[in-house]
Amino acid sequence: MSLLFKILLVFSILFSYSCAVDTKAEESEENIRCLAKNIYFEARSESMAGWLGVADVTLNRVSSKRFPNSICEVVFQGPKYANSSLPVRHKCQFSWYCDGKSDDIVDIDMYSEISYFVRTITKDTSRFDITEGATHYHHHTINPFWAKSMTKTVRIDSHIFYRN
Repeated sequence: MSLLFKILLVFSILFSYSCAVDTKAEESEENIRCLAKNIYFEARSESMAGWLGVADVTLNRVSSKRFPNSICEVVFQGPKYANSSLPVRHKCQFSWYCDGKSDDIVDIDMYSEISYFVRTITKDTSRFDITEGATHYHHHTINPFWAKSMTKTVRIDSHIFYRN
């Protein structure tokens, strides 16, 4: 093999490795945005414990075989209208995504704070799950049909958390 060919081969390998790393970084960044958006719409007025509860449920679903395998897939899980990417109203896993209201972030400072929080908690893979394995939650003022068949684990701020 010529020296030029060896150099090109090394650069080719390095380039393909850097592209793979960039793809992983992009996927990771997208998952951070999805989790931050979920917390923003589900619990932005809650304490950090409330934020963590929503994060734990989302991450517990990613770890479960009963739910999709990525944060974004979990957050945006639900049926879509035929020939559309729009979710069927009131049929999503997280109500904000298909309630018919705008999904625009209006409080940029709050979203930035939540994004920083998400980056911090997702770095620590050994942290404690404050929901005790919950995969579901609801606002304390509603009574969903599925709650009776699950085990209540904890109430944090205005949400009640469950596992099955």
